[in-house]
Amino acid sequence: MPALRDIRRKIEAVKRIGQITKAMNMVASAKLRTLQQRLEGFRPYRRKFEETINNIFSLGGINLQRIPLLQQREVKKVGIILITADKGLCGAFNSNLIKEAEKLINKFKKEGKEIEFICVGRKGVNYFRKKVPVREYYIDIMGKVLIQDARKIARSAMMAYLAGEWDEVYVIFSYFVNVIRQIPKVEKILPLSFKKPEELPEKKIQGAYIYEPPEEELLPEILPLYLNTLIFSAMLETAVSEQAARMTAMDNANKACGDMVKQLTLFYNKVRQATITKELMDIVGGAEAVSKG
Repeated sequence: MPALRDIRRKIEAVKRIGQITKAMNMVASAKLRTLQQRLEGFRPYRRKFEETINNIFSLGGINLQRIPLLQQREVKKVGIILITADKGLCGAFNSNLIKEAEKLINKFKKEGKEIEFICVGRKGVNYFRKKVPVREYYIDIMGKVLIQDARKIARSAMMAYLAGEWDEVYVIFSYFVNVIRQIPKVEKILPLSFKKPEELPEKKIQGAYIYEPPEEELLPEILPLYLNTLIFSAMLETAVSEQAARMTAMDNANKACGDMVKQLTLFYNKVRQATITKELMDIVGGAEAVSKG
């Protein structure tokens, strides 16, 4: 039977862990509110950007083959941008993203395609650095999620695509649905693709726009900006999902600590009662031995 002192120490240790998990839950909750506000403000910007580009394509008469970021070609090598967290303690968040990346790797290997990674986030870097070719990696940038970091990543992917080193580029990130649900998502970002003019609902076209400079000159300028938007959006979605997952994980851990303290306290009382009973029996037995003697 364990000593009472050991059980008390274990109870105190679990209580301290509960205090830590509660504090981490509160920190994650505060960060989640800030990042969620940024995400809610950025999503309409991305939708409007896409709507503007679709409006340009709706005018027709654009030679897509003259725009490098829209050119389709035979796929021999694929670039994958994997966005994970820099830190753990967020449940299965990082492992779900890594599993999604491994599914994509297996798919392309079966098709006979080469792959190369750009890893964003320490967890993805640590897992894939010795398993697959990693072109670049970025760590300790997911805490703030800055547009200049997204520009660097987008530029690196775009340069590899334009140089013919990559024929397609995919980004793997976590899409934020709500605090409980975050979905690992794979999105093809190069070559860029948009709705064809005939597929656009007529009611959305309010009128004709005249662009200066002409569309074929304008698109090569704004498409790289749109690529920056895609990468930044994926980073922001992942950062919000990370804090939501950590908040949920720490809340569950705090509840588990509370349950463990209750169980240990009950066990402590049982051991204490058994110890008292044994001591009383020893006293009674000793008293009877003395009286008989």
